[in-house]
Amino acid sequence: MKSSIAIALVASLVGLAGCATKSETIGTASGAALGAAVSNGGTVGTLGGAMVGYGMGRAYEDHHR
Repeated sequence: MKSSIAIALVASLVGLAGCATKSETIGTASGAALGAAVSNGGTVGTLGGAMVGYGMGRAYEDHHR
């Protein structure tokens, strides 16, 4: 339950920013899922994974422009 709330929170923040590309969105979702799995559903792990995933998606987008 906590991880789904955290994923929804991260997704809404990225959506509100209005600047998330497809790569950033996929990176955020993948990172959040991986962080939740590694931290056994912990909120901090989920949010941390989402932030790392977002950064990776942004780096991918910058590299492929």
